Amino acid sequence: MPSSPVPPPVPPVAERRPTTAEHHGHVRTDDYEWLRAKDAPEVLAHLEAENAYTRERTAHLADLRQSIFEEIKARTLETDLSVPTRNRGYWYYGRSFEGKEYGATCRVPVAHDDDWVPPKPAEAARPDQPALPGEQVLLDLDALAEGHEFFSLGGSSVSPDGTLLAYSTDVVGDERYTIRVTQLDTGELLADEITGALGGATWDRAGESFYYTTVDETWRADKVWWHRLGTTQAEDELVHHETDGRFWVGVGRTRSDRFVVVVSGSKTTSEYRFLDADDPDAGWQVFAERREGLEYSLDHAVIAGEDVFLVLHNHTGPDFELGLAPLSPTPADGWRPLIAHDPAVRLEDVDAFAGHLVVHQRSEGLTQLRILELADPEALEDGGGGVAEDYLVEFDQEVYTVGTAGNPGFHQPVVRLGYTSLAVPSSVYDYDVRSRELTLLRRTPVLGGYEPADYEEHRLWARAEDGTKVPISIVAKRGSREGVGGGTGPVPVLLYGYGAYETSIDPYFSIARLSLLDRGAAFAIAHVRGGGEMGRRWYDEGKLMRKQSSFSDFVACARHLVATGWTTPDRLVAEGASAGGLLMGAVANQAPELFAGIVAGVPFVDPLTTMLDAGLPLTVPEYDEWGNPEADPAVYEYLASYAPYDNVAPIDYPPILAETSLNDTRVLYVEPAKWVARLRATAVGRRDVLLRTEMAAGHGGVSGRYKAWHDRAFALAWMLDRMGLADRPGGVLP
Repeated sequence: MPSSPVPPPVPPVAERRPTTAEHHGHVRTDDYEWLRAKDAPEVLAHLEAENAYTRERTAHLADLRQSIFEEIKARTLETDLSVPTRNRGYWYYGRSFEGKEYGATCRVPVAHDDDWVPPKPAEAARPDQPALPGEQVLLDLDALAEGHEFFSLGGSSVSPDGTLLAYSTDVVGDERYTIRVTQLDTGELLADEITGALGGATWDRAGESFYYTTVDETWRADKVWWHRLGTTQAEDELVHHETDGRFWVGVGRTRSDRFVVVVSGSKTTSEYRFLDADDPDAGWQVFAERREGLEYSLDHAVIAGEDVFLVLHNHTGPDFELGLAPLSPTPADGWRPLIAHDPAVRLEDVDAFAGHLVVHQRSEGLTQLRILELADPEALEDGGGGVAEDYLVEFDQEVYTVGTAGNPGFHQPVVRLGYTSLAVPSSVYDYDVRSRELTLLRRTPVLGGYEPADYEEHRLWARAEDGTKVPISIVAKRGSREGVGGGTGPVPVLLYGYGAYETSIDPYFSIARLSLLDRGAAFAIAHVRGGGEMGRRWYDEGKLMRKQSSFSDFVACARHLVATGWTTPDRLVAEGASAGGLLMGAVANQAPELFAGIVAGVPFVDPLTTMLDAGLPLTVPEYDEWGNPEADPAVYEYLASYAPYDNVAPIDYPPILAETSLNDTRVLYVEPAKWVARLRATAVGRRDVLLRTEMAAGHGGVSGRYKAWHDRAFALAWMLDRMGLADRPGGVLP
């Protein structure tokens, strides 16, 4: 007898349990809010059922997933060494080892005081041998992670005298870290232990105490503490408590080591406090009191022989100005311009060194590094401004991303740069400010014969609904678009977007992405408004009551790729994560016909529920980004008009893969869980929706590189299936 056909798997159905709420005269019904009870057995059972269904629906991709994982692994130099960075009397570097998830942090002594050329291993070091003579292992991360399903290093900081190491770890995924201190000459752990910290520790100049931050019940960093070694956490002194729920706090030390600074910041306003190590009796001082809409940052420099504060601020214009101020509380009107505001150039950051300043800026959507060489005070004539030269560090490629990377020394004569593009692997350079010589120290190796010249990169421009030109960065394997007769034809494309918080998604290289490109797909980034690629206005035009611009920009980019022949809707897949997941949910509602599939990672798809609850993590600080729908009827109606969960409709959605983590504190798992439940209950047509929940991870997903590779292989295999490339072989590897 012929065998009976195997019935398709049946998706989980979340029970409808309606709850209603009324705001500003609008009654809102939510059938799935009960999924918020994270520890309830029925909720965990539902998430596990969703995972089981996703495994069944993607079982046919198991071989492809394994192939992609093996490709990532084969292209990666598993036993490797980062470029050593000099800090005081040591070179610090990281090591990775074949077969191990996390690696180690190490150091070796500096041989000569005037030596700024990082040491190189004679040959590829074996995992059981030192990479460099005199190597000291500071942290064996795999040993620290042993016995934990999740592990994350929040930060590590060596004391100024080089004898102690403060480091923080999270073994849950909720980004609440425990700080410990180890004696580096003996490896002995001190009794000091700080729990519930956010990130790492900032040492004082003497190395006898450190500062750290903690979060409140909504996961807002609200307190800065001072811990003296040899005391308990209960004895720690509260340095600053930020009581305004829109503001978060942070603590750091200037590169010169003279000042400890505490910042209170919201999305629109800054306030700095400083403590002078040369005059500790003066106590903490507020540099410039907060004024709504005034943003600034603070660093210490010595210019023309004068100790000054560098103030990067928006007092004179939205794209920021670099000013100078005395080492005392100074209002904005007292800041002298060093680099005046320019609406064509967005100043983003400044690094101060003894002989030069490095300014991070962007123009026309591209990152730039600007060097200000400081003049010798003895050579200055009367009226000299203190800056001898002002110029950009130049690179040959048309589209690239550049920034500083690992520059802890105030007196160092070189600037360590990081450089990448969509086709060029991450590269590390040293730039000698005196000779203006740029030296390539290392380009991340890509095994298997990879050549950047085999790939083509382009900058395209789409036209948004309001006429604004929106940049698109795109990369493809050279020749992949060649059709019959020498023309070009459409190829599958993965279009990525984010568009929030003034975060710029600049071009970057990815080994995992090669598994897409080598199968004939292209990868593109839609630089939509809400990000910071085109200056502060780009951000302002994509937030609050103008958030719709982010969504319409992404749709415009998708339409442009179709109209110009790059792709077709049946081969175009969209991806975004976190706030980019909100973008995915919105475009799924607004332009479902444009996409063959949508991947939404840790997606912020229920913003109305979240922003209506001030007790949820990060809601109040986010008012400046999304608005306060509880207080303002107009904000409520605007959020309700685009919120993905509220706008799910009886339409034919493209296949959707939603990925989340149970312990995420930034975007709670319940948002994608509710979204998927409503999509299943409401959509018509294919109703092909999958939910995948990591049960032991946080906002960044799983920990460990091999786990992360498997995780990415899962999503890439799903995308390739949507693109019609699941049967296409990957690149040729040895």
